[in-house]
Amino acid sequence: MIEKKKLPIGEEVFRNIRTKGFYYVDKTGFISELLKTRGSVNLFTRPRRFGKSLNIDMLKTFFEFGTDAALFEGLGIAAEKELCEQHMGKYPVISISLKDVGGEDFQTAYETLCTVFSEEAARLDFLLESERLMQYDKVKFERLAENRLEKPSELHNSLKLLTRLLRRHYGTSVVVLIDEYDVPLDKAYQNGYYPQMVNLIRSVLSQVLKTNENLEFAVITGCLQIAKESIFTGLNNFKVRTVSDVRFAEYFGFTDREVKELLDYYDLGDKFELFQEWYDGYRFGETHIYCPWDVLNQCDKFCESRSARMESHWENSSNRIVKEILEHSNETTRAEIEALISGEYVEKSLISGLTYSDFENEEPQKRQTHLWSILFATGYLTDAVRPAGKIHRLVIPNREIRGIYEERILSWFETKTVSNTERWKKFCSAVKEGDGAAFQSLFNSFMDDSISIRDTFIRKEMKENFYHGMLLGLMRAEESWIVKSNAESGTGYMDIMIRIPAEKIGCIMEVKYAEDGTFETACKKAMKQIEDEGYTAALEQEGIQVIHKFGIACHKKHCKVLYNKAVIRSGDPIER
Repeated sequence: MIEKKKLPIGEEVFRNIRTKGFYYVDKTGFISELLKTRGSVNLFTRPRRFGKSLNIDMLKTFFEFGTDAALFEGLGIAAEKELCEQHMGKYPVISISLKDVGGEDFQTAYETLCTVFSEEAARLDFLLESERLMQYDKVKFERLAENRLEKPSELHNSLKLLTRLLRRHYGTSVVVLIDEYDVPLDKAYQNGYYPQMVNLIRSVLSQVLKTNENLEFAVITGCLQIAKESIFTGLNNFKVRTVSDVRFAEYFGFTDREVKELLDYYDLGDKFELFQEWYDGYRFGETHIYCPWDVLNQCDKFCESRSARMESHWENSSNRIVKEILEHSNETTRAEIEALISGEYVEKSLISGLTYSDFENEEPQKRQTHLWSILFATGYLTDAVRPAGKIHRLVIPNREIRGIYEERILSWFETKTVSNTERWKKFCSAVKEGDGAAFQSLFNSFMDDSISIRDTFIRKEMKENFYHGMLLGLMRAEESWIVKSNAESGTGYMDIMIRIPAEKIGCIMEVKYAEDGTFETACKKAMKQIEDEGYTAALEQEGIQVIHKFGIACHKKHCKVLYNKAVIRSGDPIER
């Protein structure tokens, strides 16, 4: 049996992937396209976890002097022999990542940036032996490599210094690669030193990128396109490639074909539709794209066990943006969120070049526009069709991201509803006492304050899960109760099981979505499932004496409850 290649989960070093037995999805076409269409400075914006860092390292490996051509054998770029002859291994390269630059205060972030630059200089320590450099240049370089910068101006000039020294040593202009340029700005905004970080990043980038005769070209990646007037002031021949652009679309993330090939390689071809539902749905230009981080991690789960559950793997520091939209939403925004999580679209005019200070705009309409723009740029929304100018028809990409919205909505719902202590306590009493009418009335009042699921093509079990989550949020706030979700009992799994040990009371809840408002039918179906599957068995075995059974039907912002009760005497249930 031939041993399968390893999945490159978290592996961002191109050489390692090509030499240590990892599976590689060939993105070397990016090199050819870049060389044919590049400007002097090229910014690529994509959400987190879409392969930006690996692509940057691939570029470094391809262009840098002394590269091993064997690393590209069998890949698409190797077929372009003239291009490889002209460009492979022909340039000095500076490659840095800013993804770890940050801290709780500006000084910490400043020192981290110094370390990043000094480590790149140390990688180029052969310059200390160069016969083409003057001694005073070597002194400056050594101070940078040893992280002994004495003035801010030395840090600001550090990348430009490296380009000058490399050009003098090799006699060839320099390729500059900067990964995740906007992460320090995001961290600075979160920690209250954004203006200082803007000035620092602007100064560093301006010096190395603007009218630098030692620069061949630069490639920069990030999540957001920070406004040109904020960071990239005065740059000419500056090209921005966003998720809306057709060119380069297939080089960040996986295409349908690439996912099918990967799954077939690992004998998981039968799982393709699941991967489509959960991780596909992004529209970059004209191309449908999967999040590669999700695909690789879930593929790994299935390689471990073919019966593994589908999971959400994508995490993003901008989850707070979803929270902000919900917390500052008006009725219109809430209706739009309802439409999105129900599988519909909203149309919005988006801003391409942003500054983080835009998020603090006191005008509600402008603030909402900025937040919608961030949701789009960070991967929480995508284009349903090719945008018409600034107007975008936005949808939630896939099931995984829909789950993130629902999780935030449910968290917001729980916080808001439990804060109304009197109403929440009445609801808990209705559960404990088996008051079906009060349960129905109070849950309806809670749902009036929340976001509902509409009748759309979204599968019924997904709609049920949303209301299931609402109920769980209300119950779990009662610390004296033991609340279980999808608990096994009898011959099935009940939606919610509650034990109140001190009073030997138990509750079983089964939630159904009432298609087209057919509440009676859905309630009866829920109660029949409780009876037919023997859901009371687990509670009976634990000595529970009173079991409340709730068959709950939900539709949009309304519910109906069918109630029954079992009293256990001498081990035998007596229905009432």
